[in-house]
Amino acid sequence: MQMTRNTILITGGTSGIGRALAEAFHKLGNQVIIAGRRKALLDSVAAANPGMKSAVLDVQDSAKLNDFTAQIAEAFPSLNVLINNAGIMRPENLNKMPADLTAAEAIIETNLLAPMRLTASLLPLLKKQPRSSVMMVSSGLAFLPMAMTPTYCATKAAIHSYTQSLRYQLKDTAVEVLELVPPYVATELGGARQANDPRAMPLAEFTAEVMEILQTKPEAKEICVKRVYPLRFAAEEGQAKYEEQFLGFNNSVAAAASV
Repeated sequence: MQMTRNTILITGGTSGIGRALAEAFHKLGNQVIIAGRRKALLDSVAAANPGMKSAVLDVQDSAKLNDFTAQIAEAFPSLNVLINNAGIMRPENLNKMPADLTAAEAIIETNLLAPMRLTASLLPLLKKQPRSSVMMVSSGLAFLPMAMTPTYCATKAAIHSYTQSLRYQLKDTAVEVLELVPPYVATELGGARQANDPRAMPLAEFTAEVMEILQTKPEAKEICVKRVYPLRFAAEEGQAKYEEQFLGFNNSVAAAASV
């Protein structure tokens, strides 16, 4: 992925990893457009970064997607990078009866269907550029799930699989397909507790390592900071070791949640 002279659209760009990436790419002189649901928050982030643009987008509202795409194509005809970052995480109790799938459906809509739809909608514009990139944001939990957030982990596993297929199908085009695989990062994805958890990787540290990988390893298809290696490569140690790690990881998460 080229690091400068881009026009970049980032979903979920008002907080957490999305905002951090938006500001990092903005500092390199790229034209960055952050997308999100809340206009006031978008305006606030853009105002804090002179030159950054914003666009209102509710990724769950598929009925308005064509209008959004048309507006982006008209305002930013040179758009050549899409970063699908918007996501939500919710704990779910699968023992609860009767089952309530409201949270699960919202997670699937936001984390899986929305990036699929937005990518498909913007792909014709991206294909017009001499060189373009699509970055999907998955998670280390795609490879070793956290049982208390089953649908979140399932959507991220699906994003990993979908990204591989998308990359293969676009291999003869000018569109490269990347996957960013974050570890446990100090953001508010899991609430205020995660944002202040000393066990989480500091957001600034994560962002700096991601940008370094993008700059120094242009051939990388998966962007994995070192802190995510235990999750990303858990299965490569064999089934018995994986099961041991899965159990230990989820037992420690359950113990921490009960405190």
